Amino acid sequence: MLSRVTGLSGHFTPDSLREYLLARCVRADTGCLIVHGYGSRRGIHQKVAGRAWAHIAAYAVFVGDYDPALEVDHTCGVADCIEPTHLRQVTRAENCRDRVRPPRCRNGHERDIDPTTATYRRVCRVCNREAQRRWRERQAAEVAAARTAYHRPE
Repeated sequence: MLSRVTGLSGHFTPDSLREYLLARCVRADTGCLIVHGYGSRRGIHQKVAGRAWAHIAAYAVFVGDYDPALEVDHTCGVADCIEPTHLRQVTRAENCRDRVRPPRCRNGHERDIDPTTATYRRVCRVCNREAQRRWRERQAAEVAAARTAYHRPE
């Protein structure tokens, strides 16, 4: 069963992996078991026990019947949660369908609703406009540098 988990170190048994995961967890107020894997970033999927994703290893150990053809989804929406009751296996299509974009972008701007899909746009207009402005400035600087390299006046 554990051999089907991609990236999992081969020396783990189900019992040793269970102890390993529980030793690296903290229970949150929301009921989630938050795992501390490699790296310092929190709130994202964590890797543990070799190069295996923590939520997949936890599903294989705590729930069982892990199918590598399906994806392990968090019903709580917390990416670094390994609580067995918050994990389920779903198809790729169902996992993508369940994702919801927040009404604000990561910079705090309001997102517009796309009329064709009736969902929030992936990129807000303000961030998109700023990114295009930065790109145009980089392009202008490259053109100016190329002109000076070839001794052509602007």
